[in-house]
Amino acid sequence: MRRYDEQSEATMPGITTSDGVRLTYLESGDAAGRPVMLIAGFKAAATSWRPQLAALEKAGHRVIAFNRRGHGDSEVGPDGSHTMDRHGADVGDAIRELGLEDVTLIGQSMGGNSIWALLSNGGAAGIRDIVIVDQTPKMLNSDDWAYGFYDYDSSNVDTFFATGIPDPARHPLVSKGPVRIGRLLKAMDLKAAKAGFTSAELELLGDHARRDWRPAIAATQVPVLFVAGRESEFWPCEHAAAAASLAPRGTSAVIRKAGHATNLEQPKAFNDGVLAWLSAPPLVEEAGEGRRFQSPSSE
Repeated sequence: MRRYDEQSEATMPGITTSDGVRLTYLESGDAAGRPVMLIAGFKAAATSWRPQLAALEKAGHRVIAFNRRGHGDSEVGPDGSHTMDRHGADVGDAIRELGLEDVTLIGQSMGGNSIWALLSNGGAAGIRDIVIVDQTPKMLNSDDWAYGFYDYDSSNVDTFFATGIPDPARHPLVSKGPVRIGRLLKAMDLKAAKAGFTSAELELLGDHARRDWRPAIAATQVPVLFVAGRESEFWPCEHAAAAASLAPRGTSAVIRKAGHATNLEQPKAFNDGVLAWLSAPPLVEEAGEGRRFQSPSSE
């Protein structure tokens, strides 16, 4: 078994995408184990999954933590490639290049919606199931969707994300307490967080903010688990249940005392629930009857 902490982040392996961009990843665990691919959120690197890697390795999985283009050590890519559709295609390229079959995709924040971008363009081959971590499928609030980014609606659709991610002033960092703050600081790349936003990142963020992935969810035939942080800074936690209700084989869970970075703020509760999800057999129930998320800290 190859352990994450035995690898050098400076020499990450990589793949070359269908448009010629080199994307890096961390791989650990049992090479013969059932694969789990971890896809981090906006401006987060593959190393942000540190709190999950040891648990997945111990459970016998082949673990791939993926750096999307422009994230971590991956190349940024050419102009015009900073779209959710391209990020979805990159995930598909990685699945093919790494020979992943029966893979579980776990996407946090924007990484989750890159999965829907892949599936909406016909890229479901090889996917066993999906876990989405605190990401609403539609960020723009509307008459038929009340679970988008706080205060983002038709009145500011063209300006709200023009210079970065607005602060909705919900559940501020100081409210998390020293333990949760420490977990966030340990896991995140602070240098990248302080660097501001490049034109490529703003282009991607704008596309992300305008997309609606509800049709992709409704068309998905594999089991999907939607996880929300009760104290998410960006949107109501009820987005998870609302999204699960759209999926033919969807279920949801809310983790207490967790914000948007749910897997980082409450790693044990998250890991316990995900491992229970992974150890269960594929769903065979009728549509709409999802698997339970087993975690003592979930609701």
